[in-house]
Amino acid sequence: MIRIGDEASVTRAFTQQDVADYLSLGGAPLPAGQVPEPLVGALFSYLLGVRVPGRGTNYLKQQTRFLCPAPLDQALTARVTVTRIRSDKHLVDLETTCHGPDGALLAEGRALVYVEDVADKGW
Repeated sequence: MIRIGDEASVTRAFTQQDVADYLSLGGAPLPAGQVPEPLVGALFSYLLGVRVPGRGTNYLKQQTRFLCPAPLDQALTARVTVTRIRSDKHLVDLETTCHGPDGALLAEGRALVYVEDVADKGW
C-alpha cells in the first residue's frame, strides 16, 4: 500500500560515454565534466515507473529546478517522496531531489503522476 512519506532512491554515476550517447541522440553540448539535466531527470522517471508508485504510473507533470551542475563520474542520488495522494482522481504528488556525493542538493522539484490501477496500489 502506498502512503504519504513513502520514498525510493537510486544512486548512479554518469560517465563520459553516457554523455556521448546523449549527444548522439541530439542533446545539446555542455561544458566538460557536467551531466546533462535530462539525464538527471531520467533518474526521477526511472523511480516513478519502477519503484514508487511503480508499474502503471503515467507521468503528468514534472518541475525541476537545477541548483548547480551535476558532476560527471560521481555518485548522484535521486529520491522521490510521496507528499499527497488523491485516490478519487488516481493522482499522486511527489517531491523530487537529487544530491551529489557530498550531500549537496543539486536539483529539487515536484512530480504529478496518474496511476490507473488504484486497486493494486492498496488505496
